[in-house]
Amino acid sequence: MTTENLPASEANRTSTQGAELLGRMERIPLTRFHLRIASILGVGTFFDSFDTLVIAVAMTAVLGTFGADVGVAGFLIAAGYLGQIIGAIGFGFVSERYGRKIAFIASSALFGVLSLVAAFAWSVESLLVLRLVQGIGLGAEVPVAAAMFNEFVRARARGKIVLVYESLFIWGILAASLLGGLLLAVFPPHDAWRYLFAIGAIPALAAVWAYFRLPESPRHLVHKGDLDGARRTIEEMEASPRIGAVLEIEGQAIPAQAVAESRTRFSELFAPAYLRRTAMLWSTWFTTYFALWGLTTFLPTLLVRHGVTQSDAALLSAAVTVGDMIVVYLAAATLDRLGRRFWFTTGYLLALVGAAFGIIAIGFGGATGWVVLFIAGATLLIGVNINAPLIYMYTAELYPTRMRAWATMVGSSLRGLSAVIAPIVLGQMVGHKGGIGWMFALFAAVLAVGLVVFARLGVETKQRTLEELAS
Repeated sequence: MTTENLPASEANRTSTQGAELLGRMERIPLTRFHLRIASILGVGTFFDSFDTLVIAVAMTAVLGTFGADVGVAGFLIAAGYLGQIIGAIGFGFVSERYGRKIAFIASSALFGVLSLVAAFAWSVESLLVLRLVQGIGLGAEVPVAAAMFNEFVRARARGKIVLVYESLFIWGILAASLLGGLLLAVFPPHDAWRYLFAIGAIPALAAVWAYFRLPESPRHLVHKGDLDGARRTIEEMEASPRIGAVLEIEGQAIPAQAVAESRTRFSELFAPAYLRRTAMLWSTWFTTYFALWGLTTFLPTLLVRHGVTQSDAALLSAAVTVGDMIVVYLAAATLDRLGRRFWFTTGYLLALVGAAFGIIAIGFGGATGWVVLFIAGATLLIGVNINAPLIYMYTAELYPTRMRAWATMVGSSLRGLSAVIAPIVLGQMVGHKGGIGWMFALFAAVLAVGLVVFARLGVETKQRTLEELAS
């Protein structure tokens, strides 16, 4: 039960004790405990991007297996994201009412089992339905993991630690590129894509691991009034061996009134106190992922159409991912100094440079080689891949505990919406003469909107506690 359900005197005492517990958390540096939490939760983040790129890398093989037309590709991709929208919203209720842990376990199990079943799909129609249901699990797994890990990390280094954790998203893309290229080169295409889907069943094993080894978020427990449960977890964190630091005696204090939260109200996203944040975040989610998923899912196919082999297209995608990693780790190293606004703006501007190059070189210049397409696409993808992992952390920072997971999951549904729309729109666009130039023009327009909205409404969050930011 939340503090608003308690008598005034008991509520004040509970809030004070809760604030003391969270203050202790703010003194705990990176420990092996954090690495365990990141390892369990990171499975979802890794396989989110792995699954997205696997379907892109293997799309030609899937279509060939079932004798389907290329126009079906957009619907196969969109089906998974439609499921993600449903999962993000549905499990958002579960996460706030019943806890982050149960939402993560249930969604991981659903995603992993359905990925394995999808490996045995017997038709395009069956694969489409299976990916729709699989998406329900994946749509919940990633955002609840992001919100949960944010709640374990102290303010002083939250940007660096959480963004390094979120870089698992980039590693998932790299793994899909390399493994996809390898399996497509070694096995017949009609077998290779099935093996790739089977690998996607690993989150089901993570669900079992999480059941035994993943604690509930102390912040969520404090909000629910379970101070004993929160205390046990915090004591375990304090006892865990440090990584390059010692336990600090002084830390950032948490005001008791910041802990005395009311019950979760799902409509509060649109309340005056949070409406501007919600509008800014939803714009950032949609515009970032419209460009990211739109180009990620079609770039391998477009490269193949420009004379590159399937395996080489996968390796070129891996080269883009290496560039993504370099920039993301640079961002992580400087995020708590330069701030979130600096890096979001940088991501948008770099992506716009790539889109502009594509418009000029392909749309106006008539370039037809794969090299120009690759340079434009790589620059755009590196830019949006700065914002993509960062938006999970940023969303979780801007709402109180009572609605943090809900807000992150609803925000991520805009990611799913963009990923439903982008493949269908782009699938129709790139099939026509001059379509690639128009594709980059569309990306430029969408990204420009995102940059303007963020520049106007973005909030700086560096080195501020989650309770301070919630006010």
